[in-house]
Amino acid sequence: MAQIAFILLCHKDPDAIVNQAQQLTAAGDCIAIHFDASAPKSAFKTIQDALADNPNVTFAKRRTKCGWGEWSLVQATLYAIEAAVDAFPRATHFYMVSGDCMAIKSAAYTHQFLDDDDLDYIESFDFFSSDWIKAGFKDERLIYRHFFNERAQKRRFYASFHLQKQLGLQREVPSDLQIMIGSQWWCLRRRTIEWILDFIKSRRDIMRFFRTTWIPDETFFQTLVRHLVPDNEIRNRTLTFLMFTDYGMPVTFYNDHYDLLLGQDALFSRKISPEAHELKERLGALYASERTDFTISNEGRNLFKFLTGRGRVGRRFAPRVWENDTSLGRERELLIVTCKKWHVAKRLMDAIRQHTNMPAIDYLFDEEVTDLPPLGGIEGTLEKRTRHRRALIKLLFDYYDSGRLIICLDTSRIDLLHDFAADRVNMHLLEIECSLDDAYLVGHAKRVGLVGDQTAEETLANLLPTVRQDIEHERESIRDAEFLNYNRMSERASVEDNANALAKFLTIPTDTAHQLAETPYLFVD
Repeated sequence: MAQIAFILLCHKDPDAIVNQAQQLTAAGDCIAIHFDASAPKSAFKTIQDALADNPNVTFAKRRTKCGWGEWSLVQATLYAIEAAVDAFPRATHFYMVSGDCMAIKSAAYTHQFLDDDDLDYIESFDFFSSDWIKAGFKDERLIYRHFFNERAQKRRFYASFHLQKQLGLQREVPSDLQIMIGSQWWCLRRRTIEWILDFIKSRRDIMRFFRTTWIPDETFFQTLVRHLVPDNEIRNRTLTFLMFTDYGMPVTFYNDHYDLLLGQDALFSRKISPEAHELKERLGALYASERTDFTISNEGRNLFKFLTGRGRVGRRFAPRVWENDTSLGRERELLIVTCKKWHVAKRLMDAIRQHTNMPAIDYLFDEEVTDLPPLGGIEGTLEKRTRHRRALIKLLFDYYDSGRLIICLDTSRIDLLHDFAADRVNMHLLEIECSLDDAYLVGHAKRVGLVGDQTAEETLANLLPTVRQDIEHERESIRDAEFLNYNRMSERASVEDNANALAKFLTIPTDTAHQLAETPYLFVD
């Protein structure tokens, strides 16, 4: 059975550290703690005294002052690892955590997970060819020596960098190493840890190199593990669930994230809010439990992207720069049917094709697979169609040799509606309003990837009001835009009212509009 030695780097909140250590060791695991040397001695003594009688707790024999981006973070990790290797000879795995990490599975589940496969879990991507670094220094992290902390000593940091650059003082990366990069939250087997400790004792040149690299906690272990361990014994992932905002800051989890966290394909999570006392209590009890019936839905990142996107000012429906010089022509009519329930709009489009001679295309800007004629390749992918939307519509007018064309759009495509309305083309719009029950909303959330088949009922219950509100916002955005030649038909309206809307929209006789409004099973799900 796996036994984990947790490697904990921390610098504040002694009471929380004590609670974390007690929770993690209650199931038989161990923990080695490095408490930042820059923190008050009284805080460290509080932790030592509270955990003095716990045989599964040890402390780094040396403490260092840690700074973000510095070698000191790696050195502190090594001090804690060395203490854990000596104190816990039966530990099979070493798991890196911080003070704001907590388990999101039980110890029983975690141990079985590690027992099932004899592997190391660590993110490690090629430093130079991957796009893991999104902004800021890249090669400069390695080829120049960094002696100062960028945050605490900014002027010295950049003065040193620019001086080396001006003098051409670049250095070579060790020739026998493929530099890798990835998350610092890893879980490594004991054998791998021992190999690393032996390696750094024999390769002082490697240690000198990494001591003056920038942000080495994202490259040191990632590089050495790939150097020492066969590829087939490494899983290129972290077992700690974490997300980042689009400002590059870690997402913080609170009391109402309990079910979401349990559904993620991970064993731990960061970053748990210090104020999330209820969440911490529940997760602490969970780790000590025997529960193993976890349903993995793994929708956390999609949910975060969706919900934060809805909260932006303007709801990300800001004007775009399209192909403004590609006019469709003022003598043409573009008729657009917009409906959230695609099957309803498609039934109406089928009926229109049967009762009129107008060319009608289904959701050509929403579905990858759409029945389109050959147009020289522009129709090939959804991305191309959307990027060249006016050119595509113009080609369709030409292909069908018609002055009128009907297309379908999802109600979320307010950007396209504004774009076509801004053209000289004579645009007509028909909105089909449908009732949306919870079953439809769940299906919609699955189709767009917000949730999966295994998502917890409580998560769904919390999400559905937001999804419904989002769709209502789409409808309101269309009506608030006050497009010319706007008509609406509704599932709740009479056949007579819907026929009138269709007659105005399509400019067709009333009897033909009645036939369309009476399309069998038009609104049936």
